Amino acid sequence: MSRSRIAIVAVVLIAFAIVVAVLIFTNQPHGGAKVSISVTITGGKSMLPDNLTAHQNDIVTINVKSDTRGEAHLHGYDLPFNCIPGQTVSETFTADKTGSFEIEWEDTSTHLGTFTVLP
Repeated sequence: MSRSRIAIVAVVLIAFAIVVAVLIFTNQPHGGAKVSISVTITGGKSMLPDNLTAHQNDIVTINVKSDTRGEAHLHGYDLPFNCIPGQTVSETFTADKTGSFEIEWEDTSTHLGTFTVLP
């Protein structure tokens, strides 16, 4: 084989290896980041923001501040936030389940928002 053919084959093999590496990397889950989300609940009836998002395997901290005493509950993860007026309550967990999960004010079953975990 001539040197030019060897060089062409080497370039093609390197380009192929790069393409394969990029395809493998882009198809891997990208969770595992630390995510902090702060929400405010008003009157046990509304929450801002009301749509929370993370990726699977992210380490999520949700900080809840409320003007009303009661429990906000994240379904699917079965996490209670025992709210005390004017104080911030925090829970940290691994977002290991994908899907959309309701957050509700437990005493009245009022829908406050949704926590969505993407793959």
